[in-house]
Amino acid sequence: MSIDILIIVAITSFIQSIFGVGVLLYGTPLLLLQGYSFIYAVTILLPISIVINLFQISKDYKSIDFGFYKNILIYSIPVVVIFLAVVINFTINIDIIIGIFLIFVSAKNYHYKVNKVINSLIRYEKVYFIIMGIVHGLTNLGGAILAAIIHSKGYEKHITRVTIGASYATFAFFQILTLLAFNQRIDITLWMISIYLFVSILIYIITEKTIFIDIDNYNYHIIFTVLLFITGVLLLIKSI
Repeated sequence: MSIDILIIVAITSFIQSIFGVGVLLYGTPLLLLQGYSFIYAVTILLPISIVINLFQISKDYKSIDFGFYKNILIYSIPVVVIFLAVVINFTINIDIIIGIFLIFVSAKNYHYKVNKVINSLIRYEKVYFIIMGIVHGLTNLGGAILAAIIHSKGYEKHITRVTIGASYATFAFFQILTLLAFNQRIDITLWMISIYLFVSILIYIITEKTIFIDIDNYNYHIIFTVLLFITGVLLLIKSI
């Protein structure tokens, strides 16, 4: 067990417990910065991400936007699988593009022209979902684009989190299947994964009972907006 990984798991689990996304989005670049390989990072983070999302789904599954989720299955998942297969052999960096996009989206509620452009992009949802799948397969950062489109819809906080959670868990599930299909073997013990999972579940339970329940919808979306902006800035810094 590595202390640096444990700290990253704890921090990103806290974020994902509130917003439905975070373990892969933040954990992947943080582990890469620590010198771990992309496949190693993905192998550690995917089970953690799925478990947190499953807790969220079990609690609020009736609030899932199933129309949105259907589009994830049809348009995003196939390209996630295809481009993860590509990245197993190649490394592609598109952080700067995602970073600029997230900063742009975070300004949606504060600038009329930005809001108009974002709404125009959302009209082409099929293309958006395909791009989301490509980005997630290549970089594990599709959660940022997922969060952006969900944020643009202005859902109530439970719908926001569980719809993101269901979509994010499905990404992770098919990523695991892809890694297994390509026989990717990583030096990670079941004991290590169990410790990371235990920590993530504990953080989810504490966060659910002490923080998420007390955030009203207005403040939830304000915090979500700030999170998108910070994510965009961090990705820009990482790409320089």
